[in-house]
Amino acid sequence: MAADIQRLSPGDVIEGFRLDELLRTGGMSSIWRVSQTDADYPVILKIPFLRYDGDQLSIVSFETEKIILPRLHGPHFPHFVAAGSYNNPFIAMEFIAGTPLETWLEQLPLEIDEVIRLGVKIATALQKLHEQHVIHLDLKPDNVILRPNGDAVLIDYGFARHDRLPDLLAEEFDDPVGTGPYISPEQVLGVRSDPRSDLFALGVILYFLATGKQPFGDPMRIAGWRRRLYVDPVPPRRLNDKISPWLQEIILRLIEVDPNDRYPTAAQLAFDLQHPQQVLLTARAEKMTASGFIKTLSRWLKLRRNPPFAGLKRQLASAPIIAVALDLADRSPQLPEAIRTATQGILATVPNARLACLYVFKISRVQIDEMQDETGRNIFLRRLAELEHWSQPLAVDKEKVTYQVLESVDPAAALIHYARENMIDHLIVGARASSTVRRYLGSVSAKIVAEAPCTVTVVRSKAQV
Repeated sequence: MAADIQRLSPGDVIEGFRLDELLRTGGMSSIWRVSQTDADYPVILKIPFLRYDGDQLSIVSFETEKIILPRLHGPHFPHFVAAGSYNNPFIAMEFIAGTPLETWLEQLPLEIDEVIRLGVKIATALQKLHEQHVIHLDLKPDNVILRPNGDAVLIDYGFARHDRLPDLLAEEFDDPVGTGPYISPEQVLGVRSDPRSDLFALGVILYFLATGKQPFGDPMRIAGWRRRLYVDPVPPRRLNDKISPWLQEIILRLIEVDPNDRYPTAAQLAFDLQHPQQVLLTARAEKMTASGFIKTLSRWLKLRRNPPFAGLKRQLASAPIIAVALDLADRSPQLPEAIRTATQGILATVPNARLACLYVFKISRVQIDEMQDETGRNIFLRRLAELEHWSQPLAVDKEKVTYQVLESVDPAAALIHYARENMIDHLIVGARASSTVRRYLGSVSAKIVAEAPCTVTVVRSKAQV
């Protein structure tokens, strides 16, 4: 079969797809631009090298991608078109017109703002992938393409795991599979069910983009992969002094040996990358040398003692991002107290949740708004202090709560936009007492319920009923 594939040339036709141009040849497949399809977008054929000489990896990875790719939907994944059989193997999919992340590697280290932008894009794509029950398990620059609109597209699902389908690779192989610089410690130990493995790989990518160096080198054998279980990398700020403490905090957290020490979800990672002023700094932020043997050994032992991972769905459900919108201009204490009670009940069920406390400062369309209160104090700082004071009885860990003041002529639209851009899972808002104006023009809470891309809880106080 491999010899037949190598003899393919432009003009050949495979099940109605005419080969136009060979785009790339890798170790396990070739990629061709094709024509004569019914799709309204450009299509490529991925033709695997299926060898029947005892090497089963190419066969199993082809079957894995063939069953996973059709189940993915959205702008962060190639559209699936068709697939062939083992006798005539191929996968037809959308050709992504964009820039492969690997092209950025010629310019390393990148400007820090660019590293952050790319990190947000990839984390967003990972969150959408995990929400569809898939863990990539081979995330690397070669497998990320940026569309012209900036969306990151994740490609190549030959090593992936769908948590509702049999894991063909785990069934066929005892040894770990992955790419040397990016494979996570738990994958090295044979665990293929943890979405935080993708976050580890993204941490390696961010380290590489920001420093030009691979944190764990480029080992080619499993023995080399195992070193990351007990040897931690040089802190990135040691290699590039333009890296801020908060970004080092994020990168080193992502590449922790123990997945429990990483971000619980890609959404929470994207949130921190977009709100650096809210990142809680620990000893990671100022670290300038690798850890000593005793500390790295203790982390390795901790990893080995971890209980089996509970599963992708449970992991995502246990770490949502919850946003609470408060109208602090309303001096009535009943509604904020009712919102706090509702928030406390929700947080009690999800201990890994991140909480975003919001106030929307409504500005005028036609006049300049006064930014100071009657005492001369900055209104934004005052509102932030009030948000912090409101949240204190909730007893949320500092690294899991943020405070933000938004500006908008339309508070409902601002909250809906915030929920969409920050991948909010649950938005809690208060409902003011009914009035003639609200009955005819509609309320902020009603618009949010109708248009927000997440679960919405509307709270009333007993005094309003």
